[in-house]
Parts: sequence; structure tokens; C-alpha cells
Amino acid sequence: MTTAAAPARSAQTVFSVALAGNPNVGKTTLFNALTGLRHHVGNYPGTTVERKFGILNAGQRRIRLLDLPGCYSLAASAPDEQIAADALAGFSAIEERPAAVICVVDATNIRRNLVLAHQIMDLGYPIVIALNLMDEAVALGVRVDAADLSRRLGVPVVPTVARSGRGVEALLLALDEALERQPPPPEVDWPAAIGEATRMVQAEVADEGHPAVTSGQARRFVFNTTQHRQHGLGFSPERAAALRERARMHIRRSGRNPLPAESITLYRQIDAALAGLDLRLKRDGVRGTESIDRLLTHKVWGLVIFASVMFFLFQLLYTGAGPLMDGVDWAFSAAGGVFDQWLAPWPILRSFVVDGAISGVGSVLIFLPQIALLFLFLGILEDSGYLARAAFLMDRGLRWSGLSGKSFVPMLSCYACAVPGIMATRTISDPTTRLLTIIVSPLMSCSARLPVYVLLIGAFVEPRFGAAWAGVALFAAHIIGILAALPLSLALKKLLPPASESAFLLEMPPYRVPVLRGVLWRVWMKARDFIVQAGSVILAISLIVWALLAFPRPAEVRESVTLEFIAQTASASAVPPSRIRAGLDAGDAGLEETLDRKLNAVYLEQSWLGRFGKLVQPVFAPAGFDWKITVGILSSFPAREVIVSTLGIIYGLGDETDESSTSLRGSMAAQLWTSGPKTGTPIFTFPTVCALLVFFALCMQCGATIAVIARETSRWWALVTFCLLTAIAWVAAVAAYQGLSFAASWFG
Repeated sequence: MTTAAAPARSAQTVFSVALAGNPNVGKTTLFNALTGLRHHVGNYPGTTVERKFGILNAGQRRIRLLDLPGCYSLAASAPDEQIAADALAGFSAIEERPAAVICVVDATNIRRNLVLAHQIMDLGYPIVIALNLMDEAVALGVRVDAADLSRRLGVPVVPTVARSGRGVEALLLALDEALERQPPPPEVDWPAAIGEATRMVQAEVADEGHPAVTSGQARRFVFNTTQHRQHGLGFSPERAAALRERARMHIRRSGRNPLPAESITLYRQIDAALAGLDLRLKRDGVRGTESIDRLLTHKVWGLVIFASVMFFLFQLLYTGAGPLMDGVDWAFSAAGGVFDQWLAPWPILRSFVVDGAISGVGSVLIFLPQIALLFLFLGILEDSGYLARAAFLMDRGLRWSGLSGKSFVPMLSCYACAVPGIMATRTISDPTTRLLTIIVSPLMSCSARLPVYVLLIGAFVEPRFGAAWAGVALFAAHIIGILAALPLSLALKKLLPPASESAFLLEMPPYRVPVLRGVLWRVWMKARDFIVQAGSVILAISLIVWALLAFPRPAEVRESVTLEFIAQTASASAVPPSRIRAGLDAGDAGLEETLDRKLNAVYLEQSWLGRFGKLVQPVFAPAGFDWKITVGILSSFPAREVIVSTLGIIYGLGDETDESSTSLRGSMAAQLWTSGPKTGTPIFTFPTVCALLVFFALCMQCGATIAVIARETSRWWALVTFCLLTAIAWVAAVAAYQGLSFAASWFG
């Protein structure tokens, strides 16, 4: 059997080591413990699957540790599992072949976890098994002798508790020794027919002059059920398929089914190695979770509990982050005041910095505390094991619409951000169910919608109904998406190929107390991504919006507005126009401030973006939106949260003299219709606010999400999703405005 070649030894060598394991075995927690939370996060090129690696020391060696996506087997069925399988089998064009592998095994479920470990051994890697969750195993009455298990398996076995860091130093020492000695892993005793199929593949690869493959790689070629282009071993897809079929025929002739033949063989070897060990969980241990599960997964009480948990989350988001938001608001206001004084001699530059950059970014970053709270709460729910129960519970409520319980976790992830939510659909094996989940996932109210909700609710719901009802409104805004998603999925289900009728299988992880350090680290990473990625987009769009609102500024407009202002002021005050002109020339602060407000209002209306907003406004008029709201909507299509900064820029150019105008909420509440049958009445009425909330709850306004949908499906489906959700949002907003306006007129 061909083994992995030992890397050259030098003081500068950085050894590549892969961290592999089944889902829910504490692999990522162990990765964080090994790297000390000092790692780099990105995406695999061409995918949205997270790619994490960190640099650490094992003895005198520098290690580049790659955290592979969790998978139960290298015969992967889901796309994210395939990435892990490709990297280990040597089929990846992205990752170099590792020098060794750390395989994380759940000490409470050793037999099943060892299937993946044996597949890794079969590929010829030096392997170290991290026997994790030892604390849970002991609590459940399982006694595992790591030294005895190491002797039985023929590879190093190190007991670990990743949550506390126990065993990490011993694991690094074992890894250092494995890299030093490069011991060949124990071979699997494959049946003769599988051996013949393996040698046939290797021989044909050699005859064709393609790069040689190990026996383990040849078996991966035979056993893998999902074949990508790079799995062809240098052959064309047609030749690769024909070769694979001939190899499987060797196995069939021996009376074996080639698809389960691998797992049957591996389990036979695992059972022989574990013979005599009592690894059964003692049900009188602390895992008395059946009664809890009966409650949390109950078809009635489970739903009540889940709704209560979600309601508590949104109440917390609205009320709990207030002091932190006030602090962010104060910081940006102070910064704006400083630059306002410094740049006073240069009005255009002052407006660019204060009204464009600081106000634009500050009006969105003020909601960062609420976004961080959202990620914190979801992280706690996930690490505690509750999300898996919620997915099981929701399967019954989703299946009628064409979705499944596997759709729930991606859809719930979209409440934080649609990009990782759509990434999570890679775990859905049925293509129709996966496509339906992707299309409706953007309807879940992501954190980017949160600034819009809080702005509108804080300005028009809380002052009228109180903070408690504001939390209810925020909860309702987040529920609208799921209420629209289910009937939309049902309608699309009738137009797509039928999904496979398969049972929903989900492993229930044990209940665990979340590791606060790990949860907080993920919150920090997500918040940093929001600041760096969303913040840069918001800054760019804010400056573009400022420019489109600030220009053109023809000189004749200033002169005509000044003359009109002098005439109106003289008429209203019975003061000669010459005296008004003299006051302006002398720098009268009151006259100049009033003139500036009028002048800025005219500049705004005649700006490039103002003209375009007026052109498009008739489309949104049935929803009660004026041209300024229309401008905000148009600017928010690349990123929906940009409407907050856009409205801040629009209304910041025309501040009123009273104190409330210093906030965006006060400026919005003061806006009046200046033309048409509604002249003199407030623009932001209750029906208008509800229509705007509904529109943003349903509309597809995220360039990153559109790009990910195109990458995961096709450009066609990305275009269909964008047009479909935008049309639904417009219809729903019009219906909300017209319905509430009719109700208001009917009931007075």
C-alpha cells in the first residue's frame, strides 16, 4: 500500500495537517483550542463553504492546521462533505495533500466515528485520533482505555475534552511524533473482489500515462457516489464513468453490492478491533434527556416553546441593546460635530465628510449591538443542542410546502445572514428541496433588515404604543417572511420536479452548556465581517448617494431661490426687500439658516438622484411612498441596510430648527407632502410605515445573496428569485397600504 511521503525536514518547513471528523463531535471547538482562536477564515474559491486554518506549533514543528467541514464518510452525498472528501483523497485543486490527519472521534459513539478514521487510514495518512468528549463519556458510564484502544487500532489515540482544553498538549506531542516517524497506518483487510477492482483502476491509470494513484485513491474513485470532474483521475467523464462501472462489476460478480461494500467491510474490521469492549451508554447516567426531548419536540408544546424563545429573542434585540446603541450614536455625533467645525470653511468638503461618510456609516453601525446580540443568541441555541430539536420539530410544519426539517437550519441561519444560510443548504441532498429552500431563504429577515425595522418601529410604533408593542412589531416583522415563504414554496413545488420521498434523519446532539469563549469569538468574527464587508459597501454607497444628492448645484438656482426667499420674507413680515437683502449680506444667522434650508431642499429635489426618484416614484405611489422614500429604496437594492444611511443623508440636508430634527427619526416624522392631494399631511402615516416594513421584509435587496444564489444554482435562478421576491414585496406593500388606509377611513 502506498503511504504519504514524508515531507522534507527543515527549520522553515510548515507541515499541513487536516482536522477531520463527524459533525457534532467538537471538532471546531478542538480547532479553536489548538489554534488559540488565532486563525484565518475565508471561503473555498467558487463556494460559500467556510475555510478555516491556523498556524500553531507541535514540538519544534510549525503546523498549518486546516479545519475541514464535518462529514460522516468520505463517500460524501452533500456538497460541503465533498470538499472534505476531496481534500483528504487528494482530489482537491485548492488544498495541498496533508502530511498527517487528526481525526476527532466522539468518545460516546466510537464505533460509528471510526468509519471515517479507517477511510482516512486507507488513504495512507499518518493519523492521530483525538478521542473527544471524554467528560460526557465518563458521565454516561462509558469507560474507555485510550492506550488499549490505541493498541487495538494501531494508531495513536489521545483522550481530549476540547471545551476545557484537556488533552491538547498530549495531542500535539502525539502529532509531532507521528510527523517525525511517518508510520504507515494499519491496512484494511479488503475482500479479494475489491482488491481486484482497485488494481484494475490503478493499472488502467498507469496504462494511460496519467499520474499514479494510491490504492486508497483508487478505492475512493470506485466507492464515491458523487463524482466531480476532478475525480476522473485524468480521464474524460465518459471514460471515468465506464471505468468505474467495470470496477464495480468485479465487486458485483462476487455477490456484493458495490455501494454498501465499503461500509460493511470497515464495520467488520472495526467490530473485530473493538471486540470485548463495553462501549454502551449507561442510560441511568446523566443523559436523562428523553423527557426534555418529549417536551421540546412535542407537536403542540414544542411549537409554543419555540415561538416563545423567538419572541424573547426579538424583545431582547429591541430593548437590550439600547444603552450600547446610544453610545455608538453619541460617538458618531461627537465625531460629526468635530469635523463640522474643522471643515466649516469648506462647505462641500464638510458635507462630504459629515453628511456623506460619518452620517452614512454611523446610521448603520449604530445597529451593530443588536446584530451582535442576534449572533450571540443563535450561537447559544446552536451550541446547546436546541436547534437540532427545533429542526426536528419544524419538519412536520415544513414538509407540506415542499421543504423539510433539513431546510429549517439554513432558513434560521438566514435570520443572521442569507449568505451562510444558503451555504447551509448544501447539506440537503434532494435537489428540488434544496432549490426551494434557496429561493425562499432570502425571505427570512436577516440582520441587515434589522436597522430598517428598528428605525421605523422606534420612530412611529414605540412613541404611539410603547416599548412592549414595539417588540411585538419587531417580532411580527420577522415572522412575515416565513409566512410568505411557505405558500410560495408550495406554489413553486408544483412547477418543479417532485422531490424524493425520503425520511427526515437527523442526529440529535446531546444537550451541552455552550462554551462562552467560543460563542463570543464567533460573535466577534461575525461582527467584524459586518463592519469590514458591509461597512465598506455602506461607505461606498453612502458617498455615491451623497454625490448624487449634492450635485448638480447650478449658480442660477441659488440666485433664484434667494430672490424668492427675500420676496416671501418681505411679504410675510412687511419688511422692505432691501432690508432682507442687507441682513443676508451682513450675515444674519437666522436669515441665513432659513435660506440654507430652502436652498438645500431645492438642491435635493433637483439633484440627479432626486430627479430619478421622481421619475420612478409613480411605481411606488400605490404603496404611499414619496420620491424621497423611493430614492432610499432604489439605493438599497445592492444592500438593504443602506436605506438608513440614504434617508439620513436626504433628511440631514434639510434640518428643521427644533431639537427633534437632530435625529433621523424626528426628521422623518416631520416630513410632509408638498404637492398633490395630500399636501400638508404627514408622509409617514401608520399605513405607509407598515407598507415600508412589509416591503423590506419581503424584497430581495442584497447583491451578495444574489451572487451566492447564482453560484449555487445558476444565473437564471438568481434572476428569477430577485424578480419574484421583488414583485411579491411590491404587491404586499401596496396591499398593506391600501388596506390599512381603507380601514382608517372606514373606522375614522
